[in-house]
Amino acid sequence: MNLKEEVSMHQDTDTAVDRAASIVESYFRAPVDSLVETAAAVSRDLDAVRAAAPLTVSELDALVQPHAMTLLALPDLAVYGAGYVAAIDLLDDARSHLAWWQGSDRSRLLLAAQSLGKERIDYSEMEWFRVPHATGRPHVAGPYVDYLCSDEYTVTIAAPVASRGAFAGVAALDLLVDSIERDLTPRLEDVGLPVTLVNGVGRVVVSTDHRSGAGDSVRGSRLATLPRVSCGEVALDVIVG
Repeated sequence: MNLKEEVSMHQDTDTAVDRAASIVESYFRAPVDSLVETAAAVSRDLDAVRAAAPLTVSELDALVQPHAMTLLALPDLAVYGAGYVAAIDLLDDARSHLAWWQGSDRSRLLLAAQSLGKERIDYSEMEWFRVPHATGRPHVAGPYVDYLCSDEYTVTIAAPVASRGAFAGVAALDLLVDSIERDLTPRLEDVGLPVTLVNGVGRVVVSTDHRSGAGDSVRGSRLATLPRVSCGEVALDVIVG
């Protein structure tokens, strides 16, 4: 390969990287922005309810449900589940609570009824809860097997909610990895080079390279030596080549 061909190859790769990062950022931008708006609305509603009476599970569910339905109906996005996850000890009649709706029938999640022991899962240490709490910013977490809600391979997007000036939980939505693959793979294939989307710890979310599957770690693989490029403010990176 002569110098001119090498320069052209690098230029093509740089263009592909920019396109791939832009595709991913655009895909996740709408749900992130919607969650930020939802978090602000839930914050206002929480302050109003708590100013008038103690906050209970039933009141919280009634408050959150219309916001969850709006998130579940986001256009051009197959949202599997959505709602609000309360900070520990926020409610007066429960230590923790998920005001959550999911599935094709948009039914309310009932942890104790679904699986013995799920209601005792400590979600405060889960990435989608912990990172927004620590940073005060929206976060894209996953892929992971969501044993709490869907029992499916999932990506969760969450935004912090405040009440009375303190962290009060997160507004969140779930995307199944299967639906992300269906949506993103054709778009990323148009880039013209193999594209692998990875999370902050180097696990594959989706890839156009058949040798990489969702959940695979890029550590120690052929992809580990290639540059990782951030997808804007979305906490994901693309590897091209």
